[in-house]
This record gives sequence, structure tokens and C-alpha cells, in this order.
Amino acid sequence: MNVLSKIGLGTILVGLSWLTISAVQEQSQDKDVIKPYDAPQTSSVTSNTFEMSKVRALAVPNYMDFAGEKVPLNDTDVRERLDREIHVNTYWQSNMLLMIKKANRFFPEIEPLLEKYGLPDDFKYLAVAESGLDDVRSHAGASGFWQFMKATGKEYGLEINDYVDERYNLELATEVAAEYLIKSKARFGSWTTAAAAYNAGNAGINKQLERQDVTGYYDLLLNSETSRYVFRILAFKEILSNPKKYGFYLDKEDLYQPIPTKTLVVNTPVEDFAVFAKENGINYKILKIHNPWLRDTYLNNASGKEYKIKIPLPGYYETN
Repeated sequence: MNVLSKIGLGTILVGLSWLTISAVQEQSQDKDVIKPYDAPQTSSVTSNTFEMSKVRALAVPNYMDFAGEKVPLNDTDVRERLDREIHVNTYWQSNMLLMIKKANRFFPEIEPLLEKYGLPDDFKYLAVAESGLDDVRSHAGASGFWQFMKATGKEYGLEINDYVDERYNLELATEVAAEYLIKSKARFGSWTTAAAAYNAGNAGINKQLERQDVTGYYDLLLNSETSRYVFRILAFKEILSNPKKYGFYLDKEDLYQPIPTKTLVVNTPVEDFAVFAKENGINYKILKIHNPWLRDTYLNNASGKEYKIKIPLPGYYETN
């Protein structure tokens, strides 16, 4: 085939290609086909879907305090550390939703205890940061809402053995937390620094204050955990106090409700808590939910010590 023939054949092929493309385009237009990357202009549903998928930056509050002590948000480092914790905890939506639900149940129990033992109300957010309002046990062995190590609990008078672990007794553990924090406040002169010392220890915070020649938490360079610790507490305070501001909308029925209980005083051994529970109108599971400090299936109370056992009032559980 000579050159001219090749050129003629090429021209014909190009023409056929253009005709094919034009036909497809006309067919697509006739069927109102929209390319995947063309957002429809008339579909409000799709438009709203795109809007909902946007992740927006959150504004840092212009003012915050912890236990009445102002947070120095004019300090760029402080502001950005708070910014980090607000974003991390807001956009971990499942966790924060559960925090809001549980706070509705447990804050009414914790708040009067804080007042009773002389702690500012803001320390309920420290309990959230420590345990997520669960009777958890850390890998290091810290336990309960206030996350006491075994040695610290015993040092402050909590009973911890095979039968009883009072780190899981919310009232008694709150009393110990208050004692520890009040001592820290007296030592450092600041509730904020006392909160940091709850995480790092009084000796650890004091060593860094002296070494860095500063007087407060916000001026300290600390390890990652303690550096973030107070800011996590502040983030929980901000979000739990203003859930709708951060996009959390819960109805009353979504929240976990407080469960009223009565208290039984026991000063004798209990041979079988399953039998004990049934005698009091509940089952073993419910007994342990409300008394997680009872660690065995029975109580060997040889000393005759008085224990206060909580029994939920009728109507909150279905038991067989």
C-alpha cells in the first residue's frame, strides 16, 4: 500500500471514530446519563449526602477553666494541645456517644461524692479520662473508676484481697481520690497541677517543676501521656457540657438512666451470693453489676466487718 493510500485509509478511520463518539454522546444525552464525576444539580438528596460527608475543623473555645483555674489559651502550644484533644474525642464518635450515655447515669452519683469529700465538680471529668466510667482494669493493674494501683489503694486504707476489692467501690474509691488530690493541691497550689500529678505521681511532677524551674502544669515539658492528660480532661468537660455544639444529638430515651438502689448492711459471712441475690429479689449477675467490689462467689467475713451492699429497687431488671 502506497503512502497516499495509507493516508486515505487513516482519514476514513478517523471519520468513522468521530461518528461513533458523536452517536454515543447523543445516545447518552437522550438517556440523561450523568458521568460519575458530575454531581447532579437537581437532586437534593445527593447534595445533602455530599454535605454530610464533610469533616469540618472545630473551633477551640475562647475561654476554658479547670476547677476555676483559667486555661492560658493565648499560649499557642496550650491552644493547639486542647485543639488536638477536642478533635480526637469529637471524631471518635462511638466512644463519645457512650460517654454521654454513661455520664447521665453516673454523674448524679459522682457529683455529690465530690462535694462531700471536698473536690471541685470538674474532677468528674478526670474519672472519665481515667476509666471511661467503667470498672476497668488496666494492663498495669490499676482498677476501678479512679484507677488505683493495688499498693496505692492499700496505702490509703482500701481493703483489697480475694473476697473484696474496694477500688471498685465507687464511694470509697472517690474518698481516696479526694484525699490524694487534696494533698496534691496543698503541695502544688493548683488543682490543674494536682490533676497532672494524679497521672504522673506527686514525686514525678515535683521533680520536673524543680528541674525545669517553672511553677505550673502548662509550662512543663512532660512525657506524651501526662502532656495530653489534662487536655483530655478539658476536652471531655467541653464536649460533655456542650454535646450539640459538637454534633451529638441524643434524646432522653437514648441516655442510660440512674438506677435507684437500697443498701443492705452485712456483718456476717455470706456463703453463696447467688442464693443471697435471689433472697433479695435479683440474680447473681445484677448483684455483681451493682457491687463490683465483691470479687468472689461468697464472703468470708470472719472479722464481722460491716459491708454495704446495694440492691436495685424493683422494676429495673427482669430476672428469672
